[in-house]
Amino acid sequence: MKRFTSVEAAIDAAAHEVLDRLPARGLSGAAVEFLVFGLKQGWACLFGGAMLFLMLATKFIWPEHFLLARYDFLFLAALAIQIAMLWLRLETLSEAKVILIFHVVGTAMELFKTSAGSWIYPEDSFFRLGGVPLFSGFMYAAVGSYIARISRIFDMRYSHCPPMWTTILLCAAIYLNFFTHHFMIDIRYALFAATALLYWRTVVHYRVFRHRLKMPLLFGFLLVAVFIWVAENVGTWSHAWIYPGQEAGWTPVSIGKLGAWYLLMIISYVLVTLVHRPQPLEAADLSASTGLLKPTRRSVG
Repeated sequence: MKRFTSVEAAIDAAAHEVLDRLPARGLSGAAVEFLVFGLKQGWACLFGGAMLFLMLATKFIWPEHFLLARYDFLFLAALAIQIAMLWLRLETLSEAKVILIFHVVGTAMELFKTSAGSWIYPEDSFFRLGGVPLFSGFMYAAVGSYIARISRIFDMRYSHCPPMWTTILLCAAIYLNFFTHHFMIDIRYALFAATALLYWRTVVHYRVFRHRLKMPLLFGFLLVAVFIWVAENVGTWSHAWIYPGQEAGWTPVSIGKLGAWYLLMIISYVLVTLVHRPQPLEAADLSASTGLLKPTRRSVG
């Protein structure tokens, strides 16, 4: 898998012109790593961030009786952003495949969940299936886009990955439970336990700037789930969709939803690995003295 698109490679080279002159050690060196980490995270969130911005902006400025419905604008805008990112070489074709997969999987879940009353889309639109406006699938696609992009941008490598077939079975069980728990026993706690057993030893090694760092994959899942829960609060506050109890006025999304997003992260990770197989860590690159990988100046990303 290529690390950068041609445009990203040019950005990377320009960044080196500045960053290579900055200190490599001490607090200043740590600050440089933190700065690069934040910039790369923002770049990975490019699509999701654009969608959140549009949801917030249209909440305040969309005319009530405008010819084009707000949801339809969000759908057309999402399509335009995707086309622009490919045309401008800000995204790879393989990442577009991931987004398509997530859109299909997410829309199928949306159709069921809205029919079950888990949440609703209170505004009218033309581009919709049943009670689901088509822009909603792009919310799931934004998660897939983030995971695919961050894996590439941070050159993520993995150690102690479970066998692929076990992760696929877990992914299928989690996805089915999102449907079946409405009329059968909810097995999410068993799924949490299965996730812990499978990924307990899995470590993700990622390159920020001069060093590789490492993190337990389960903790990484939790951090992203928290971020998505925050984004969901923004989405419901903008009235893009609402949960029962939010009709009369906005209230924060229950912290209990964090568990659902954590399980969705497992699905997201496994679906991305079907397109981009996890790359193993090369033992020769490890530094026994620090626990970090040896410094590299080949690229910022």
